[in-house]
Order: sequence, then structure tokens, then C-alpha cells
Amino acid sequence: MHTGTPGAGGFGSLLHRLRTEAGLSQEELAHAAGVSVRALSYMERGHSRGPQRRTVQALADALRLDEDGARELERTASLGRPRRARTADAPPPAVVPAAVGQIAAPDLLPRAPRGFYGRTAELDALSSAAEGEAPVCLAVGPAGVGKTALALHWAHLNRAAFPDGRLYADLRGFADAGEPTLMEVLREFLPALGVPRERIPESENGAAALFRSLAADRRLLVVLDNARDSGRVRPLLPGGRRCVTVVTSRHRLPGLIVTDDARPVAVDLFGPQDGTLLLASVLGTERVAAEPAAARRLAELCDGLPLALRVVAARLTQRPGLSLDAMAAELSDETRRLSLLEVEDTGVQAALRLTLQQLPQDVSHLFAHLGRHPGAHVDRYAAAALAGTAPEAAEAALEVLAAAHLVTETAPGRWTLHDLVRLYARSLDAAPGVLTRVLDHYIATGLAAVAAAEPGNEACFPLPADHLPPAAVREFGDRSAAVAWYAAERDDLTRAVAAAQAAGLHGRTWRIVLTLWPLIVWRVRDGWVSLLEAGLEAARADADRHGEARVLNVLGWVLIEEGRIEEALTHLRAASALASTAGDPAAEANALLVLAMAQAALGGLDEAAQGCERAVELAREADDRTIERLALQHLARHRADAGKWREALDTATEALAFDDRSGTADIPRILLLMVRGEALHALGHEAEGIAQLDLAAREAESAGYEDGAVRALGVLLKIAADEELRARHDAAVARLTTRT
Repeated sequence: MHTGTPGAGGFGSLLHRLRTEAGLSQEELAHAAGVSVRALSYMERGHSRGPQRRTVQALADALRLDEDGARELERTASLGRPRRARTADAPPPAVVPAAVGQIAAPDLLPRAPRGFYGRTAELDALSSAAEGEAPVCLAVGPAGVGKTALALHWAHLNRAAFPDGRLYADLRGFADAGEPTLMEVLREFLPALGVPRERIPESENGAAALFRSLAADRRLLVVLDNARDSGRVRPLLPGGRRCVTVVTSRHRLPGLIVTDDARPVAVDLFGPQDGTLLLASVLGTERVAAEPAAARRLAELCDGLPLALRVVAARLTQRPGLSLDAMAAELSDETRRLSLLEVEDTGVQAALRLTLQQLPQDVSHLFAHLGRHPGAHVDRYAAAALAGTAPEAAEAALEVLAAAHLVTETAPGRWTLHDLVRLYARSLDAAPGVLTRVLDHYIATGLAAVAAAEPGNEACFPLPADHLPPAAVREFGDRSAAVAWYAAERDDLTRAVAAAQAAGLHGRTWRIVLTLWPLIVWRVRDGWVSLLEAGLEAARADADRHGEARVLNVLGWVLIEEGRIEEALTHLRAASALASTAGDPAAEANALLVLAMAQAALGGLDEAAQGCERAVELAREADDRTIERLALQHLARHRADAGKWREALDTATEALAFDDRSGTADIPRILLLMVRGEALHALGHEAEGIAQLDLAAREAESAGYEDGAVRALGVLLKIAADEELRARHDAAVARLTTRT
């Protein structure tokens, strides 16, 4: 070992060379050895008259010198100070593991995950995120999705890229055992980087600073697994420009993205194909290939969650005689599914429980109530109704749940739960009356949508006597907003009807059905019969004649459009009689108008016109201008179909004249424009008639009323065919066909 010039200068040059070879700054070595930077600087410049033995030993320890190296450093230092005789009981020089530059790079990584499958896109995303200066990669996703497996698999694939070491810490952010303290983690990291345990600073700040200084010029990989929040991660970020940090979490950790430019990598559920291949990687391809449909069904029942798929695979491995189809049949039972997805202390319920217990009480309260929601999606108003809170508070809680990957925002302001998460939420305790609250939310919101979609119409029905009004009801600025809500909520409203029916809440069942009538009228061929029949059954069970008459009326309309005229006549005559008996002139007028449509379809145009004239009288008796206008519209149509063009024109003009909505494109207005256009054309006013028909078609197109657009353009093509009209007609037909 070359020592340089003897004396104080020799010690200084040796110390300087050893520090440089170790890649340590003066500050780092001084901190590790417990001396001041000024004292170390004096030693290296040869100004020291020979440091004390304890100082030399501390420097040797910090430099990780072997026994010979420590003795040489001591000998060189002693040339600049008087030597003392060594007593018999003096301790031997300290022994350190190896000389600087000769120790193996630390590797605290757990073993690589076994049976790892797929995730090519996520692995590539991690590699991309790991590029650049001091990157922080953030692998986030729901419990059980395989974030840890992804991070460890990537770490082992890229071992060679980190020659100075690979560190790992499980931060246990979602564990019953609790999280380790910062010092507990640093007491693992610092010794791995060569710091003797007795030299680790006692304060967290000091230990974290030492960790950052040791990592500053090294190429390290640091994996911080299961982080609960950004605050737990920041003190453990190495900070060196060549260091890469991979963090995994069930939470999105937006704070880490803001302060440390963390690059998120989403780890999502497997699709059915990948889920099937994961099963094959565990069970063997032959067993899965023998039952491909059952394997795909198992993947779907496991919701694409790798943890659930591995539990199922474990069960099938233990029961080699059980077919995949039989396992799928067992899992199909929702009351048993979660219990079947548990083995020992591992499973879906345990993972979700640990995620939920980290959340605030109001958030976990909402989560438990989400399991009682009958539909697939919630907005902040539905969530507020479920939890019995204000929409703003519900939205804030939903955002926390989304950050924890317990709900997913599928569109702005609309959240959903994956199937297994929903089953877990349903297993939790919830306050009584939750279903009634959310059904009443749908009733209140549906009435608001009716008022916006068909302004001027009377209320569909009186509210139930025990109605539970929500804290706030969504407001609709115009018809298009209401129609958009109907379109988005149609499936969930249908599920709400089924849930109300199953719970025996008959009064809620038929009322929710009736709130859909504007959408039913606009999309009359969309297959509404079964829903309306459920509403009819509920109204009869509720012994509500008013509700029964209204549902019969809408059902009759739909049956006419489906060509089931005789069935429609039966329902519509019953609706008219019920409304008359109940003393409900508006309902009776509506029933007569739809009955007239059925009569006209069978060729009874005069009978249909008489029914419409009676409906006009009933509307005027009730002083209901909306029903009167509607009755005149139907009367004009029947007179036009009978070839009574002058009467049809006068009736249509009369109805349009008291339209106080200044040209708003609703269905009656569009149909009146069509009648007026046809009548004008038939009476010899061809240009004016074509203009009215074109206006009707354009308003229908603008309003999304495809039936009306097809009808108006069809009439135009008969009397003024051209290529533009043909293209518009075909486009409207295509839209109508696609929707239905």
C-alpha cells in the first residue's frame, strides 16, 4: 500500500487519496466520521499535528478500510505525533467488512415474483419513466392488482443498470402491522451502504441527510413498496442524479407528482384474455385449453384482478379433479364469491379491508352505502342520497375513494365500482332506508328532467306520502341537458326499477318508470315494453288508478309503434276508462289521443278525429294549454291522413299560433310543421310547403329526434328529391338504426 511522504503531510495526502477513491466528499466523510469539515480539511492539507487514535479509527471505519488499511492509516498518522506504548489490555484495531471499492453492491430486493405474467406495456412504461435525472416512478393501482410484483419483476430485469446497489423497503401503508418509522427504514439502508450502525445519526433528519449524501454520486435503485402517502416517501428519496426510485401505492399520491415530478404508471385490471393466460401460467396450458369458455368466465368473475385469479388458481391446484366450469359455477354465487377468493390470510376481502381502514370515517361511510346502490354508476347527487349528506361532501369523498382505487371515474362526474369491490361494499353495514333514499333521489331528479325536457306539462304524479327528499336535486338548464341525463342514466334507472320492484316498493317502481316518458316518446322503438309492464304491475299492486292509467297510456303508445295494435287498443281503452273514473281529465285526454293513433292505424280516421276533438274539449275544460296543443296536433295529423288538407292546415296553424316557446324544437312542434308543410304543398303552395318540411327536418336533426327527421325527410324526398335530401335521409336512418 503506497502511503506517500511520511509525516503529517503523508497522512493528509493518504487520507485525501482514500476519500477520493471512495467517492466521498469532505462533508460526507466528516459527517460519517463525526468530525468537523474544517478539521478534516486541516488534516488533508497537512496542518494537523497528528490526530487522536479515536479520530483515525473513526476515519478508517467511515472509509470501510480492512485491518491492514486501518493499521497503515494509523501508522502514517502516528508519524506526526508522539507514539504511546500499547498496554496489554488495549483493544485491537476495529475490524470492518472490506476496503472501500472492494465491497459488493448492496441488494435488499426480495426474490423475483414467481409466475409473473404479462404487463409488457406497464414494464415499458416503467422503463420510460426511469429515464432522465433522478426519476421517481409511481406504480399505482387497486389492491391486489400486482403493483409489487410489477416493481420487483422490473427491478430484477434491470439489476445490471444499478451497479451501486438495489435497496427495498416495505412501507406497509396498508397493513395491520402498521408502518415502519423512517429511522427503521434508514437503519436498513445506511448499513447496506457501508455505514456502521453505531455511526448512524440518532435524529431522523440527520440519518436522512446522510442517506442522501451517500446516494448522491451512486447509481442506486430504491424501491419503496406500499406507500400510503407522499409524506412517507419524500424523506427516503435518494436525490442522486443517477438514482431511480420506484414507489408503489394503492393511492395516486398526487403530492409526490407535484413536488417531486413523480411519473405515474397505471397498473390496471387484466382483460379476459390476459386473465385466462394468467390462469394458464399457474394451472398449465392443457387444463385451461380444455375449458376455454370456463377459463374466460373465471377471469370475468375475478374481475381481472390478479390476486383473485391466483387465489382461484390455488384452489384449483388443490382440487385437481374439479373442473374449471364447476369452479365458475361456485363463483357465480355472489353470496359466496368473496369467501371463495380467500386463502389463509390472503384474499380480496383482506386487501380491500386494509385499503378502507386507512380512509377517513366519512369516506368509509359513503363506501359502505355505495354497495346498496342499484345501478352501475353514481354521480354526486346519488352518492349524497345514499350517504344522507350534501352533494359537495359526497363528491369530495368520491374523489378520495377514486384516489384509493376503490371507485373509478368513467366520465366527468360519474363513478363506478368494479364487481368485487361492489360485493365487498355490499357486505358492510349500512344505515336502514338507503335504497328508499336513492329511489326517491331518482324520482325527484326524474321530475326535474321531465320539467326541462317537456316544459309546460303537468307533473307526472304526486309524490309518495313518505317521500324522502334529497338534500339537493340536479338542475337542468334546458331540454338538451335533460335528454343527456336520460341517455346517461337509462340503464341505472332501469336497474332502480328492478330494485324497487324486488323490494316491494311498488309506489316508487311505477313512478320511476313514468319519469322516463320523455325519453320513451323520443326513442319509442327502443324496447320499452318490459319496463312499462313492470310499472303497470307495480301501479296495480299499489292500487293507484292514476298511476295505472298513465302507465297504460304510455304502454299503448309503444305498442302502436311496435305494430301491436290490438294489444294497444285494449290498454288504451282501459286507460281512458280509469282516467274518467278517477276524474283525471288530462290523463283521459292523453289516453284518447293515443287511442286515436291506434284507431287511425286500423283505418278508422274519422273515429280517430272524433277522439281527438273530445280530447281538445277535455283539455279546454281543464284549462291545460299543453294538452290542448297536443290534441290539436293529433287532430291535424288525422285530418291530413284523411286528405282533408284545408282543415288540417287550419288546425296545425291554430296549434302553432299559441306556441309560447318561440320555436323551441319539441316533438309536437316538429310534427305540426310536417302537417303544415304537407297541407300547403297539397293545396298548391309548393315552395312554402317544402320550406316548412325542411324546417321540420332540420329542427328534428338538431334536437336528435331521429324518428322525426326520417319522417320529414321521407316526405320531402317524395315531392322534391335531390342528392342532399337523400344523404340527410340516409344519415338519419343510420343514426336511428345504430341507436336501436
